[in-house]
Amino acid sequence: MSDLKRLVLDVLKPHNPSIIDVAQQLSVLDGISGVNISIKEVDQETETVKITIKGNSIDYDLVEETIREVGAVIHSVDNVSAGKELVDELETQD
Repeated sequence: MSDLKRLVLDVLKPHNPSIIDVAQQLSVLDGISGVNISIKEVDQETETVKITIKGNSIDYDLVEETIREVGAVIHSVDNVSAGKELVDELETQD
């Protein structure tokens, strides 16, 4: 099976812990070299965030477990890169 290199996740999380805390918890997992979290929407009790994870061998199950442990839930996997190297998405004409 090919190693995951990048994941882009749509996640619903409570206000606490902060996106700083979540990013730090994810960034120390084996196989992950970087994490970016952006807030997309805020309501009274939750935040919808986009989490981008980059690494050499991302363990999706461990990422999902860590996200659950902070009280959040993955709504969708919006982008995945796997293989020996990252492939950038290109714009094409319709």
